[in-house]
Amino acid sequence: MNTTRLIGAFCMIVLIMLNSVLGSHKVKAEDNEILLHSETAVLMDKSSGQVLYEQNMNQTMYPASITKIVTAIVAIEEGELNELVTVSERARNTIGTRVYLLENEQVPLLKLVQGLLINSGNDAGTAIAEHLAGTEKRFAKRMNEFVREKIGVEDTHFTNPHGLFDEDHVTTAYDMAKITQYAMQNELFREIVGTKEMEWIGEGWETTIHNHNRLLWRYEGATGVKNGYVSQSGFTLVSTVLRDETELIAVTLNAPSSEQAYTDMEAMFNFGFKHYQSNVINKGYLFQAETGEVYELIDDVHFLTKKGEEEASMKVKDEGILSIKTEDHAFLLSTVLTPVERSKNVKQRTEEPIDQTLKEKKEEQTFIERWMTQLMSILNLR
Repeated sequence: MNTTRLIGAFCMIVLIMLNSVLGSHKVKAEDNEILLHSETAVLMDKSSGQVLYEQNMNQTMYPASITKIVTAIVAIEEGELNELVTVSERARNTIGTRVYLLENEQVPLLKLVQGLLINSGNDAGTAIAEHLAGTEKRFAKRMNEFVREKIGVEDTHFTNPHGLFDEDHVTTAYDMAKITQYAMQNELFREIVGTKEMEWIGEGWETTIHNHNRLLWRYEGATGVKNGYVSQSGFTLVSTVLRDETELIAVTLNAPSSEQAYTDMEAMFNFGFKHYQSNVINKGYLFQAETGEVYELIDDVHFLTKKGEEEASMKVKDEGILSIKTEDHAFLLSTVLTPVERSKNVKQRTEEPIDQTLKEKKEEQTFIERWMTQLMSILNLR
């Protein structure tokens, strides 16, 4: 075997090692580790949707401007972003934060979405709603259908596109985390909410707009998303942070001040990155159920486990549903597998502890290291 083939074989083995299956169980935050000012909050893993920490996450609250996350993703997915939007008198006169649109001004839909998310323009929200649905009321109906049917949230109801107060305009911390999990899969949405500043040139306003989400400047790895405030809601904040392979979503609702919303957010992210690690089961992995049926994972599955603990198990249930649980049977995740032919080579994975898999991989790694030492000796002799 020549040197090139030897090195190629080594690289392949390293890739296999890196794609090994890891796991462990979730933990509950110590009572004194996270002390929040906000009334409700949640910390979620973006990839799996696992809730790592929560405080009254299903309590109904007023969202304020984080509403605009939904307005924006509806516009991006269902609108024609190059179309020109004619600003109405109603949009021009929308109260609150604005990008100072003028009546009859024509603005591309994409630019309105940028002004909506970066500068929290309420006037942009109304203009978007009227362009896509005719009125704010009809657009709110569209927003509600979108979050129920596409995202699956149950405790959210919107009456407008910008978040100005209405008694029936409500959400929960958990619902907003799920909505954000969905929205952050869209690359254009990610780009806009991660934009710190942008030149704004309009008929009524020429300036540099700066993202209202200050976490982009003050927390390493911040990628978005949106803050908000009206007196009835208090300070609301939704943020995402990406470090290494882990992206977390945090939501805080009804903080007494803007600064307390940010410190609550930072406390949750600090907890998440301190205690959890990202793990993946790669697509193509084969499983065998107790019935003997063989199933394949067709997409990567990501989940978080507590650092330093390796007690979790995988089990294939009826109809090829893979579940991963902790040693004490706490649920981590489940996903649907695809049936395959029995002729494929299958490694038994019925209730096998993931920590045993780790042990096997470590033994493989020790063998690889010995093999590489011998390989390097051979190469050096030449």
